Amino acid sequence: MKDYYEQAYTVLSSDTDALQRMRLSRLFTLLQEAAIAHTTELGFGREKTLDKGYLWVITVQQALISRLPRYDERITVASVPGEMMHVFYPRYYRIADEEGNELLNAAALWALMDREKRATVFPEESGVVIEGTTPDGQVFYPRPPKMPQNGESTLFTVPYSYTDLNGHMNNTRYFDLAEDLMPEELRRAEIKEISAEFSAEARYGDEITVTSEVRDSTFLLAGAGEKRLFRIGMRYDV
Repeated sequence: MKDYYEQAYTVLSSDTDALQRMRLSRLFTLLQEAAIAHTTELGFGREKTLDKGYLWVITVQQALISRLPRYDERITVASVPGEMMHVFYPRYYRIADEEGNELLNAAALWALMDREKRATVFPEESGVVIEGTTPDGQVFYPRPPKMPQNGESTLFTVPYSYTDLNGHMNNTRYFDLAEDLMPEELRRAEIKEISAEFSAEARYGDEITVTSEVRDSTFLLAGAGEKRLFRIGMRYDV
């Protein structure tokens, strides 16, 4: 059993956009699946979480990006858990190319949620306690982005295709929503940093007021229903 996880991956055509770059939703799916796979290797698979009614959720995540992986490129995805913080399970990630050059350095705070109560589960209640390690290289604490202040607002209804086994809109699909709403010139630019905070869940059929704004080369997106749901910041090289 390793205290870190590593997987080689070849970028598929279905992973990419029209510019042959990996879509952000697919990029964060790789990170999400790496975390789940390693958690399973560490002895906390679905029989100790999902099958007991505990759901893994991401609360905050942030990524620093040198460049996005491209179509048919061979990359390596690595992940390691950090020291637990109260109810949070920190995770650190790194993606590198075949020569070992870092493409992405990321961090996320995970938590467990009770499927029926839709509330955070404490480690002493779930029995899921993961011993953290200090990964090699630079690590950082993920920070939430700024909120849009004078942006445009639109209504968005969560489609069934955006939901996952947790019964809510998957965190990766918020990046699809962001790219759909941002100006074309940003979509074609090189992204350098992404940060996101998910403060409440959006479920199938929920109607969300989504507000977006471009500020200092950063696309800011936030959504709210009866309460604030999420906020995302995406900084581009323009």
